[in-house]
Amino acid sequence: MTTEEKILHGGAYLFRDTPPSAVFTPEDFTEEQVALGETTEQFLRNEVLPHVERLENHDFELMVSLLRRFGELGLLMIDAPEEYGGLELSKTTSLVAAEKASMYGGFSTAYAAHSGIGTLPLIYYGTKGQKEKYLGKIITGEWLSAYCLTEPDSGSDALGARTTATLTPDGKHYLLNGTKQFITNGSFADLFTVFAKIDREHFTAFLVERTFPGVKPGAEEKKLGIRGSSTTPLILEDARVPVENVLGEIGKGHKIAFNVLNVGRLKLGACVVGGGKYALAEGVKYANLRKQFGVTIGTFGAIREKVADMVACLFASESVAYRVGGMVDDRLALVPKGIPGYYEVYQNGIEEYSIECAIAKVFCSDVLALVADEVVQIFGGYGYIQEYPAERIYRDERINRIFEGTNEINRMLIPGTLLRRAMKGELPLQEEVMKAIGRLSAPGAEAPAAPFGTEKALLQNLKDAFLVLSGAAAQRFGKKVKDEQETLIALADLAIGVFALESAVLRAEKISASGNASRASLAEAAAKVFAFRTGEEAVSAARRAAFYVGEGNTLQMLLSGIRRATRYDATGLLDAKRRLAAAALEKDRYPL
Repeated sequence: MTTEEKILHGGAYLFRDTPPSAVFTPEDFTEEQVALGETTEQFLRNEVLPHVERLENHDFELMVSLLRRFGELGLLMIDAPEEYGGLELSKTTSLVAAEKASMYGGFSTAYAAHSGIGTLPLIYYGTKGQKEKYLGKIITGEWLSAYCLTEPDSGSDALGARTTATLTPDGKHYLLNGTKQFITNGSFADLFTVFAKIDREHFTAFLVERTFPGVKPGAEEKKLGIRGSSTTPLILEDARVPVENVLGEIGKGHKIAFNVLNVGRLKLGACVVGGGKYALAEGVKYANLRKQFGVTIGTFGAIREKVADMVACLFASESVAYRVGGMVDDRLALVPKGIPGYYEVYQNGIEEYSIECAIAKVFCSDVLALVADEVVQIFGGYGYIQEYPAERIYRDERINRIFEGTNEINRMLIPGTLLRRAMKGELPLQEEVMKAIGRLSAPGAEAPAAPFGTEKALLQNLKDAFLVLSGAAAQRFGKKVKDEQETLIALADLAIGVFALESAVLRAEKISASGNASRASLAEAAAKVFAFRTGEEAVSAARRAAFYVGEGNTLQMLLSGIRRATRYDATGLLDAKRRLAAAALEKDRYPL
């Protein structure tokens, strides 16, 4: 397929069929991406993991040294334009580095904050002069960066910020006053992207150097997890910022804040995939060593089922992250370099997939939560002891469902954006709802006998269920649906499950066509295990939505449709789980 043929509008996966050839998967990695991933992984294993104890105890001099050495390998300049010394590689390449850097949460957090939200605002919105002054230092690691949006009283409500910026009488500086909260890299960053309101009204971004008068990092936060990363407040007391350090347009800071977060959410999806793989490996290694009743616990069905479920969910998680990365890359490939307003068009291309970026963030972080919890369970009592890795993995995991917008905010964004685009005529939702009602009302047909026929039948039914329930929500609440948070979250759970299942099935189909029989067998097993899980979870999400939006005959019709939509013949489920568990335990790691 050509790039143009592969491209879908954001959210269109819910009512369009996607062929396997249109989906980017880890099996499509180039030699360059594989090599970059190996370089990153070796750095983590050789340079970072041996020093976890020091990093956990706030040896930030060591963290700075590690980040600078990471920069020497070119791993801080993946997204930067070539004209400023960067590599300007694809988003999927950036995801590979993010995934492989995530074996230790403290380092991953510091790296992601610097190379992602700490660097991208300057790349996307900086003037030529700003880039010439700062970007070369940032992408080599000579300077480290941080992003300052959250405040003590404004988290998810970023536009409620109270930090102010006032122009000095001579017109040469802005005086910034306020406190920014939870600033990753706060204790050692050299350059901060700070959001403040000019004259208490115009939400604007500023590039603030650590050495500017009135800039002072606060005390290190005492955190539950990611203790190897620095998290401090940033205190601004008449901080003198030159007017030429305004980033982007005055009053348009929200564009920077929210557009950069789309990339941050996608990268976080890849980060937690890497963290999940590392956690699973630690769990299966322990299961292969720990003995009870005279045998290793990895021989027990109860443990093997946990391993199988983790592998299947990680397969789906990995499929989601790289599928979205591929979608973004395909869209950006159509933006000619050097055109006027290049980065504005570029950002619009990323924003097109804000729904899918939110899905990657929510789904992948939820999978890591499952994996971390089950790994602690496999370790048993030792999972609660700091000398064992499961305890740290469990603590470090928790922040990912809060980072980059809470999972609740992101869940509401998914159906909210879809309905808003439909109301603007950008997506044919009403037409697709009517088609879905017809399909769910028609006599049930046998699932196709073709490979993955039962999974694809479930997938189509779940798409139809989402569409019918979305239509019912829009009909009942109208424009006020944006305030019906319980309904939006239930719809989001269904939409997320659909995208994840489709991503897993399409990837499994690609692998099955590759000719690698053993890998195809594992991919087929992962798709089956994940399809069963998705179907079961979809029942809960869809029934919640039905009871929220339906009454009387409408409710009964919705519940009847849900019963039909969530049927799935999972024959061979136990064999599939045993195949996945056996492969993971044999390889001492994630087997796909």
